[in-house]
Amino acid sequence: MPVTGDQQLLKQLNRMALVRQISTQPGLSRAALADVLGLTKSTVSLLVRELVDEGWLAESELRTTGEVGRRATPLHLDPGRLALLGADVGVDEARVVATDLLGNVLDSLVIPYDDVPDAAACIRLVALGLVRVARRLERPGTAGGPRRVLGIGIGLHGAVDEASGMLRHAPHLGWRNVAVGALVEARFAGTLLDGVPLYMQNEANVAALAEFEFTPQSATDPLIYLSIGYGVGAGVIVSDRLLTGLHGFAGEVGHAILQADGPLCSCGRRGCADALIGLSALLGDVRPSFAALEALFDRVEHSEPGTCVTVAAAGRQLGVLLNNLWASFDPMAIVIGGTALGLGDALIAPARDVLAGYADAAMLTAPAIRTSHFGRDAVAVGGAALARHRITRPLDDIGYRGQARQGPAAS
Repeated sequence: MPVTGDQQLLKQLNRMALVRQISTQPGLSRAALADVLGLTKSTVSLLVRELVDEGWLAESELRTTGEVGRRATPLHLDPGRLALLGADVGVDEARVVATDLLGNVLDSLVIPYDDVPDAAACIRLVALGLVRVARRLERPGTAGGPRRVLGIGIGLHGAVDEASGMLRHAPHLGWRNVAVGALVEARFAGTLLDGVPLYMQNEANVAALAEFEFTPQSATDPLIYLSIGYGVGAGVIVSDRLLTGLHGFAGEVGHAILQADGPLCSCGRRGCADALIGLSALLGDVRPSFAALEALFDRVEHSEPGTCVTVAAAGRQLGVLLNNLWASFDPMAIVIGGTALGLGDALIAPARDVLAGYADAAMLTAPAIRTSHFGRDAVAVGGAALARHRITRPLDDIGYRGQARQGPAAS
């Protein structure tokens, strides 16, 4: 016999199915939603009324259909009343953003670290930054009026156990087994973010979700986001799901072997993508820092011969990696992002050439290759996308608080 909990879950599933359908097909009417989702018109009307009242959906002006009877009222996601928070716990600094439901950035904050080796102190700074941005959102004078925060997502540069909120290993930060969820929750206690659903994932995974949830290419599936910073990682979306693997560590393509007996990688193996493409490898013996990266980018911009040869070689190895990802996942698109985009076509053009050569040899059409829409904010915006992605898929809600909470707007 059905129980109340089952009925509540079914209602939340239907509510979020409406939200997801409108996000991919804005402008649908209530009648069209009922047809697409197989729900009764009365059920859709009731749920739409709730979602409009709560700030999820808004109605457009009436649309003339030419049919007899009541004219259809188009629906779309409401960008004006709710907000999502995202954070990028980066290697050199942290970034916090607030977005609307469409991924438009409403506010942002860059947070320098006081002591990088002190992981707990850095995470606490990020949590305080999230609270600070949330407070600015609730001010009456905020453009469009105060907003309610639906959820929070955090992108971490390392291997993440999403369900436990644990950062297992961040090699470029030197952090191991950091209880990010617990640290953030402790800082949220007693603030307006206390109890708001909290999610965290690897930085490439959340950046992939930013491209999937918040861009016109949202129907692109499968999608791969390739993050190239000091190291290399990938976020993979297949059949509307983030591919995280058995232990949550899928996408660690930085340690895919591209060159047998190649240069030594930090993991102890040879020929890894990290050792051939990552910025740490391109910097050579120079200690990674903002200044070192700017100097590298400047040498490329001014066509310093030795640097350009090195970057072009990395670009060709990137082309090999793109081919391997294509062969493994057959994606509709591969998005390249990360700090290495500062190298521009010096890195990307050789990669495209190598991939095109492989495609011609196989007489196949390679997937679309493009760069991230969100630039330096890709991971922070991805954190907001992670929150929207999990909240609107209640059965997949496995975030740090997700097992106990099915989203903030259930009724």
